[in-house]
Amino acid sequence: MLTFSMRSYWVYILASRPRGTLYVGMSNDLIRRIYQHREGLVEGFSKEYGVKMLVYYEQHATAMAAIQRERNIKHWSRQWKIDLICSMNPDWRDLWEDITR
Repeated sequence: MLTFSMRSYWVYILASRPRGTLYVGMSNDLIRRIYQHREGLVEGFSKEYGVKMLVYYEQHATAMAAIQRERNIKHWSRQWKIDLICSMNPDWRDLWEDITR
């Protein structure tokens, strides 16, 4: 369940399908940003490769912490990213419904 504070920052991972193409991003409004990806409103990698399924997210208290975490995850190997996703979401469910309840 999402908890929002005055300032929340999110790092998230999208997938094209379970164990498919991955995209790592960061936002201060997770629901808005994932909606943009899902609707194809974001130009670039996620739109080009059909990466729309939210499979992982985590909250951070500061923008700097979220930016650093996003950078770290982007530099990890694919297997480390898969392991991170599986630690939260072993079935690779689309978590969109979970965050919009």
